[in-house]
Amino acid sequence: MAKAQRGRRPDPVEKTAPPPVPQPLQSVRGKAPAEGPLALDRLIHERLRLGILSALAVNESLTFHDLKALMQTTDGNLSVHARKLEEAGYVSCTKSFEHRVPKTAYAITPVGRRALERYLDHMEALIRTTRER
Repeated sequence: MAKAQRGRRPDPVEKTAPPPVPQPLQSVRGKAPAEGPLALDRLIHERLRLGILSALAVNESLTFHDLKALMQTTDGNLSVHARKLEEAGYVSCTKSFEHRVPKTAYAITPVGRRALERYLDHMEALIRTTRER
């Protein structure tokens, strides 16, 4: 061990090489691309939004209260996700009053139904491919 020179403190930390720079992930065979016709619809892929669309696909319409209970979520969370679906044209929102109480009802649109069918077809293909291996 080398002696510390007089008047200088030994360096307590050894100098090491800088950490490696992360490289971009390589594409995996069979993995859906982030964009293009084979990409998952990221808007639907989120759990709560998929739940909302699925519930509306099997019901003519559902109220905000019904969706909130079905999804077991908060007012704010449901509101944000329903609005995103509405902005994309996947659901329609109708506001009315029933005995002076505001009532918000949601229904899936034809665009939303097609998007959900496309998403489900894609997921089924991924599952089928995975099981074949």
